[in-house]
Amino acid sequence: MGSRVGKKSFSFSNPPAIVSGATIVGPEEGKGPLAASFDWILDEPLFGEKTWEMAERKMLEESAKLALRKVNLQPQDVEFFLAGDLLNQIISANYAARGLEIPFIGLFGACSTFVEALLLGAMLMDGGFARRVLLASSSHHMTAERQFRFPVEQGVQRPLYSQWTVTVSGALLLDAEGNGPRVVQGTMGKVVDLGVSDVNNMGAAMAPAAADTILTHFQDTGTNPDSYDLIVTGDLGEIGTASLVKLLRMRGYDLEGKLQDCGLLIYDREKQDVHAGGSGCGCVAGVFTAWVLNKMREGLYQQILFLATGALMSPTSSQQGETIPAVAHAAVISAG
Repeated sequence: MGSRVGKKSFSFSNPPAIVSGATIVGPEEGKGPLAASFDWILDEPLFGEKTWEMAERKMLEESAKLALRKVNLQPQDVEFFLAGDLLNQIISANYAARGLEIPFIGLFGACSTFVEALLLGAMLMDGGFARRVLLASSSHHMTAERQFRFPVEQGVQRPLYSQWTVTVSGALLLDAEGNGPRVVQGTMGKVVDLGVSDVNNMGAAMAPAAADTILTHFQDTGTNPDSYDLIVTGDLGEIGTASLVKLLRMRGYDLEGKLQDCGLLIYDREKQDVHAGGSGCGCVAGVFTAWVLNKMREGLYQQILFLATGALMSPTSSQQGETIPAVAHAAVISAG
């Protein structure tokens, strides 16, 4: 049985292994620097479907199936499916779960959903309630933009500090008895809101939550940036990453040389017009599954702190003038 560490962190006595992962990405993501790491690059973002929403749910379901196929397993071999997305009532995850027929726990943590699912899945397994847990999250540029901002075809100009919602789905399979990088610790974050209300400025809204969770993790576990080969955030983009570095420097922690943000890794911003970088539930899922895990398996990183942040607003709250609450969750992944 796992144990509490400090106020908000915990350790797993039987750390689950990440035995498989799969990613499906859109054409734009397939033009980026991580293209060779992705499993499936779509020729067109509709994925052969009639609507953007149907395309996103298909991406999520197919990435989950692919993660299972890689280790010769079927959906019936898995005890729980934990998944979420950005759309109202997490319809992408709900309909994907309908097709998979695995006991389903639907989650919404905005862009923090992937790490939320990772930690909850590890808890289920460490508590003895499952041997295998499948988790996934997704986002689609077209579906998210028209829900949270404006339909893409309307042609509204985006400010330079905005981020580009990625078209990506990522899935991981955890196995209590498998081999692979292990989820050894976690820190659940609290909701932080410093008054940002601009829905185009997600990085600034989420950076304080990221800083709070990282500080809490360091204090609870007695660690510091030098305890990790890499600290991965998702997805703060250019503005949020700079804010996070500044906030932690004010508290005595220097992240230079340790920090990589998924929103800055997924695109080549010199060649792709994505402004401040990538965002969306699929961004952290895709970059972690395709790039970070591969680097760990190659032996480049032994211990990483993996953090995902989420802006917890809705179209209704934004239209009513509310500020944007944010949350960040962190997991420690060990290669050994």
